[in-house]
Amino acid sequence: MKTHNNLYSKIISQENLILAWQKARKGKTKKKYVIEFEKDLELNLLELREELLKQEYFPKPLVTFILRDPKTRKISKSDFRDRIVHHAVVNVLEPIFDKTFIYDSCANRKGKGTTFALQRFELFRRKVTKNFKTESFCLKADIKHYFQEVDLNILLDIIKKKIADEKVLWLIGQILNNSTINLGGSELFRGMPLGNLTSQFFANVYLNELDYFVKHTLKVKYYIRYVDDFVVLYSSKDQLEKWKIEIDNFLRDKLYLELHPDKSKIISLSRGVDFVGFRNFYHFRLLRKRNIRQILTKIKRYKNKEISKEKILECFQGWNAYAKWANTFILRKSIVKRINSK
Repeated sequence: MKTHNNLYSKIISQENLILAWQKARKGKTKKKYVIEFEKDLELNLLELREELLKQEYFPKPLVTFILRDPKTRKISKSDFRDRIVHHAVVNVLEPIFDKTFIYDSCANRKGKGTTFALQRFELFRRKVTKNFKTESFCLKADIKHYFQEVDLNILLDIIKKKIADEKVLWLIGQILNNSTINLGGSELFRGMPLGNLTSQFFANVYLNELDYFVKHTLKVKYYIRYVDDFVVLYSSKDQLEKWKIEIDNFLRDKLYLELHPDKSKIISLSRGVDFVGFRNFYHFRLLRKRNIRQILTKIKRYKNKEISKEKILECFQGWNAYAKWANTFILRKSIVKRINSK
């Protein structure tokens, strides 16, 4: 396997740091911390580069908060200058690792995403059921507490298979070690924090090991993964049961993870399968109720003057682009009426 060296100079180059800053500020130009950083942009970027050059860079402590939108999640926010470093790292490493990812790893990749995952699911479903003429099944699986259970030593070993540059490995270590934080009291977070760009990227690097096991060892044909959710489609329920056991054993033995016992089930495709925010039936697709509640909550906040007209329209635009993939014409029409009603 080819390993890459002499990457650190690319990561900390002035050109890459400027590009990383541009990406980090996108959509956040009015934020106080961005305005503050940009008051003396040239000096701040120069100081950051100097710290990286001398390997004296230390990330600032993460700020952790609870987000309930649509489900409760613990988000850990990095300082803005650290987010610039995250982008700088991903700018250089992503093209190297992306080439190794399987085609049907769909999350946080250029040209892929939820709509791509839906299209692949539709294609696989038609193939395995012979255009809905025969009964087939789906292993719908979820990895338990994925981000907080990632083993950082195993992750670093996986990265080392491709990256030989010691300085790059040092910088990755600085970022990963900053995710081991005390959340108050004795609770200790030891995996990767939700909210970091690097966490999204390394999530794919880590589970690429699972992808290869499923595709090349088990030789599964119809498999799609979106972050820690994945589906396996097949005509035999018994075979899916066997694969489920083998996948769970692999996760436990090799990655120190496990399937979520309540969210990992084998169901008939005709009953409808929850995947990437939709409930997918043979001839129609429904939006999950929590996705509907999400936009209704935003509208309520708009009516209470908690958010602006500009903000609610921005929220609706994103939600509408997503919701239109389901049978939601009447729903979307009613949402527009709610927004426009006084």
